[in-house]
Amino acid sequence: MKIKDYLTKLNDRTVEELKADLVEAKKELFNLRFQNATNQLNNTARITRVKKDIARIQTALTQKAQA
Repeated sequence: MKIKDYLTKLNDRTVEELKADLVEAKKELFNLRFQNATNQLNNTARITRVKKDIARIQTALTQKAQA
């Protein structure tokens, strides 16, 4: 998914949905780190992508809180 499409999707979501997405992304990051530590992860770039997605979700939450 393109970044602009992802950002518009995030901006259309409610605060509760964003919080649920944040929890899900953090769980995914934990699992990816665990797989990386046990040498089961093939695509290590996925960790960076999930970290950036978490930051984007947190930014969207902050923007909605300030609005």
